[in-house]
Amino acid sequence: MTLLDPGMDLTLRPMRYPAFFDRFKDAIKNTWTVEEVDLHSDLADLAKLSPAERHLVSRLVAFFATGDTIVANNLVLNLYQHVNSPEGRLYLSRQLFEEAVHVQFYLNLLDTYVPDERERHDAFAAVENIPSIARKAEFCFKWIDSIFSLRELRTREDRRAFLLNLICFAACIEGLFFYGAFAYVYFLRSRGLLHGLASGTNWVFRDESMHMAFAFDVVETVRREEPDLFDDELTAAVTEMLAEAVECEVGFAEDLLEQGISGLSLSDMRAYLEHVADRRLATLGLPPVYGSRNPFAFMELQDVQELSNFFERRVSAYQVGVTGTVSFDDDF
Repeated sequence: MTLLDPGMDLTLRPMRYPAFFDRFKDAIKNTWTVEEVDLHSDLADLAKLSPAERHLVSRLVAFFATGDTIVANNLVLNLYQHVNSPEGRLYLSRQLFEEAVHVQFYLNLLDTYVPDERERHDAFAAVENIPSIARKAEFCFKWIDSIFSLRELRTREDRRAFLLNLICFAACIEGLFFYGAFAYVYFLRSRGLLHGLASGTNWVFRDESMHMAFAFDVVETVRREEPDLFDDELTAAVTEMLAEAVECEVGFAEDLLEQGISGLSLSDMRAYLEHVADRRLATLGLPPVYGSRNPFAFMELQDVQELSNFFERRVSAYQVGVTGTVSFDDDF
């Protein structure tokens, strides 16, 4: 049996994919709640932003308002049913919980940042009325719809379609769209602004990094089990997909930066997105396309702080400690 074979394997012992179970356990260690994020500390900063900076923040929170909901929908509608591993489904269940926490965080973000009810409504409807966000949503929905009717992955074409959906959401949406959004947050933090937003984003950033890592683990597992799926046709499709995602995100950057932000240029943002796209291709074992360097020192620092030392963090920094004992004789 391979990972993408149709069916619903329920056997956790013997464990076929223990690395997936390890991902699940690592995710459990890194539990956080929205109530831990103090966004109200940002209110003084919001009042002193320039009109151009307020436009950037407004567009950013409008994207956040629905971004993770789209990811969660694809997880439920497309990914869960086709990863035929109980260990893998444990991790996907945990990821769904984390996406729900992210959605709650962004809900609190809008309630705090946008006190006007009508403006909040417009933000939640951004996929319909803001062209740069609508374009990104259309890109997401295209790949959701690409396998929505597949109930089983019987053929080579079905499995290739599943892989493209998985790679899209890992490399393009979580790995590029959200990384682009995080760059704006950390740029503002580098200027001493919106530390509450940056604090919550740190935790989302870590979750998204783990989501990508799990998805790429799945891709590598399929590569080992069914190497014939990874041919020149798949390489070309993934490269084209990432190129389209970069252009979507550059269009979003043009919108956010249209009024001019000192210290943050469109050319640097494009270079950063191209750099990230090349990193995603490298993770997939594919050749780079752009050769762009990361122009943002604050993002290099973020990578060091939040990824390289991810599992060395103190409990007080992120992890929730669980104490006490449970007896199976207890009444629940």
